[in-house]
Amino acid sequence: MTTLHSPGLFRNRDFSLLLSGQLISAIGNQAESMALPLIVLALTGSVTQAGFVLGLGTLTFLVFGLVAGALVDRWDRKATMIWCELGRTVLAGGVAVALWLDKLTMPQLYATTVLAGILTTLFQVANTAALPNVVGQRQLSAALGYSQSAGSAVGVFGASLAGALYAAGRTVPFAVNAVSFAVSAASLRLMRARFQLDRQDARTSRLTAEIREGLGWLWRQPVIRFLTLVSAADKVRYGAGYLLIITLARQLGASSLWIGVIFSGAAVGALAGALVADWAARRFPLGRIAVVMLWLEALMFPLYALAPDPLLLAAVAAAESLVAPVYAVAMTAHQLAITPDELRGRTTSAVSTLTTGALSIGALASGALISTLGAKPLVWLCGAWLLVLALLTAANRTVRQAPPAGATPQQKATGTAETADVAG
Repeated sequence: MTTLHSPGLFRNRDFSLLLSGQLISAIGNQAESMALPLIVLALTGSVTQAGFVLGLGTLTFLVFGLVAGALVDRWDRKATMIWCELGRTVLAGGVAVALWLDKLTMPQLYATTVLAGILTTLFQVANTAALPNVVGQRQLSAALGYSQSAGSAVGVFGASLAGALYAAGRTVPFAVNAVSFAVSAASLRLMRARFQLDRQDARTSRLTAEIREGLGWLWRQPVIRFLTLVSAADKVRYGAGYLLIITLARQLGASSLWIGVIFSGAAVGALAGALVADWAARRFPLGRIAVVMLWLEALMFPLYALAPDPLLLAAVAAAESLVAPVYAVAMTAHQLAITPDELRGRTTSAVSTLTTGALSIGALASGALISTLGAKPLVWLCGAWLLVLALLTAANRTVRQAPPAGATPQQKATGTAETADVAG
């Protein structure tokens, strides 16, 4: 089997700059994400306030996501991304300075979290919408695979680095994050690629009309529509998984160190999946990937309830986390490939808003469900839920005929996958 390997992609100077900037920024984000709840606890002693600050970022995305997509399709994407990184530099730097002066307050943290959430939403939507113009259609799945790999690698190694930075001083994670955003902005400034096609006319319609236009186009695409709804349904289960795994680990007598090992195992599995994602996305039809992913998850998720010790729990987490990046790359590559450039911001934000909302519902409901049903019964319920999703997806003929990422434009248009090009 050929794993992720696209040397031509790294001869693309612009993609190398984009990926390196993303990687550095992700490391800074990891450091700040770990430090933020600790700072809130130090200021207030309230776990509730710490959780509220962490939840503000997700809430901001849900409220602002659709608007961000429409704005990204109106504005210059490259300029938007640069200004977002500069804005986040100022916000993270402001927290670092306030901490250094011992002047940090909760209102500043709340305002910083909301503003950073808005800028992050704009940046992420613009980044995804611009990627096909940076790398071209033929290398899109490879570029998405490398981006997934970078994020997973940060998940594996970033926690240890974040802990070391916080140990060096409370201000250090925020200062490092400010520098990482500045480096990302500089890398974007050095890129030469056009991040969007020329617009024939300036948009004069209302923002709400443009949002409806994007949603309407998305709804008329049967494959994306169905798989987005399935993904959202799966995200409800995924959102509950974090607290569920912690509860199971505690019931097995796992220490905090072992819980860290379990989630590191999940990150390693995600990294392995990201490394083979391009190969799988090019070789196999999207529908087959979706069906296989759901069947594998439906079979593997109940193993959480059967794991007799933390080590096997970590092994299950690694195996179960392997399949999601493969599907994510295949789905995103298909969506971006068939979406007109002028709609990519709106369709990207619509899909992300729906799945993020579903993830939040699962996370919010997880505590009550675990208290009511118990951890192991909830695992079996989630497994049954995944089985239903797998059966529904396998029964959808349109999804089964969706071509792989390596298909020709004609095959993408007709939905035939059997003779698609194979990249090995």
